[in-house]
Amino acid sequence: MRPVSGGAPTANPATVARTFDPERLQQARQLALRTKQDVAEAVGVSAAAIGQFESGITPPRADTLQKLAGYLKVPVGFFAAGRPRVRLESDNVYFRSLRATTARQRKKAISYTEQVWELANALERHVRFPAIDIPGFAGGEIAPGTFPSDPAAAARHLREAWSMGDGPVPQVVRLAESKGIVAVLVPMVEDEVARIDAFSTSAFNRPVMVLSPDRADDVYRHRFSAAHELGHLVLHGGRVAGTTDIEREADKFAAEFLTPRAAMETRLKSRLDMADVLKVSLEWGVEPKSVIYRSRELGKISDATARRGYIRLNQVGVVHEPVAQFPGEFPSLLSTAVELAEQRGVTIPELAAELAWTPAHVRRMLGAQDERPRLTIVD
Repeated sequence: MRPVSGGAPTANPATVARTFDPERLQQARQLALRTKQDVAEAVGVSAAAIGQFESGITPPRADTLQKLAGYLKVPVGFFAAGRPRVRLESDNVYFRSLRATTARQRKKAISYTEQVWELANALERHVRFPAIDIPGFAGGEIAPGTFPSDPAAAARHLREAWSMGDGPVPQVVRLAESKGIVAVLVPMVEDEVARIDAFSTSAFNRPVMVLSPDRADDVYRHRFSAAHELGHLVLHGGRVAGTTDIEREADKFAAEFLTPRAAMETRLKSRLDMADVLKVSLEWGVEPKSVIYRSRELGKISDATARRGYIRLNQVGVVHEPVAQFPGEFPSLLSTAVELAEQRGVTIPELAAELAWTPAHVRRMLGAQDERPRLTIVD
């Protein structure tokens, strides 16, 4: 394998056919949101043949490999065996919006997360990442009994382990990255992974958290999503993902992590004061409706008063603050690692060659946006 102009890795199709990795085809197909039938029609074989390729029964011919690479937009060498990879099972990925997603969208998200790990793993060969500082974490899991089973108690335990006291969390994502968690921020647009706004896994040797701004692009909701995923990472190893109870537990963890009961008992008022609700929201970096919910949860206000508060919020409207305006909530671990690797002479094209990706795909995985103007044809 050698890089061609621009750094895209090339390989001899006949050689790749002899070392074909069937799971790479499945990964590329799922990332492209394509069915076996879609791929079959595009390359001129049967859907059964694609199934045989992916199951390892038979490898594709060299000419078919080239067609597969062209259709799925990967280098031919992407399909060669031998590069480090970890297969991630769906039960080990915690989707925050499971019911709002299709199986195909979740499979893309899983394949994407596998590639996040591959990119991090490749970078760690050149750059030393922060040590993983999560109590009890080793070998892709947290030792049983490390954290209390109660979500709020678990959040307090983690805050204590990280010497955070009871004050506000200035930067949730930067904090997670400083503790060795790999975080990425990607736009999950409609034609890719619609409605999946956050997911995570602790199944790798380094936890991975994938975040995306929702349609409102609200930094407060984004911070809660990151804290919610922290809850999954410390509470739910070994439990089947996607159930309603674990999502509620992660929400309770996030609420306590961002707004500790010990502080809120004295900070929240025993009446609905909307000006103070907005002030607490700003001080603690949480949505105003979360402040009202927390006030009701702690018995500061009644259910009826909370309902009136939600109505008033809808009437006055709330200004959403874009995530990009808050650097500490924008993942930077991987992009900073790339910068350090480049200082050591490892360029993005060379990194792409190691991974058998294109340089453009490496940049997309790092969250680079396509800033070209969009051409629209008007009838």
